Amino acid sequence: MKKILTSSILIFTFFNISFAQTSSDEDLLKALVQKSFDDIFSNMDVESIPEYFTEDFILLEHGEVWDLTNLKSMLNSDNRNGIKRINDFEFIQIKVNGDTAWLAYHNKASFKKGDEIVGEMKWLESATAIRTKDGWRMDMLHSTRKPQNE
Repeated sequence: MKKILTSSILIFTFFNISFAQTSSDEDLLKALVQKSFDDIFSNMDVESIPEYFTEDFILLEHGEVWDLTNLKSMLNSDNRNGIKRINDFEFIQIKVNGDTAWLAYHNKASFKKGDEIVGEMKWLESATAIRTKDGWRMDMLHSTRKPQNE
């Protein structure tokens, strides 16, 4: 009886530790997506790119392939005229397999000038990420624009 109880406790502990790590990774990956969009695409902070993306990162943006050079060029040339981008994510699924992960999510950006919403855009997106010595980093984003009426 003691062996069964000890075995049950060990198995229960193992599954709890495994689940806690998975939940933690999922939270870290959600934060990676949210913070990267807030810092890079809302605040136009080109210097923060290495905190979120690998050096060989690519963005598949509605039929176009962008590397970090393209992305930085776009960010440096963007003139929003006082319009603020607010990002909202609805995660569909996150899969973690060791030091790699993929995420699927809906992305909605609202554009505000002062207190007024002046536009919205929606995308269906996926991302892949790898665990580095500095934490999770995205190495690929795939973005498809959704119709405005969805």
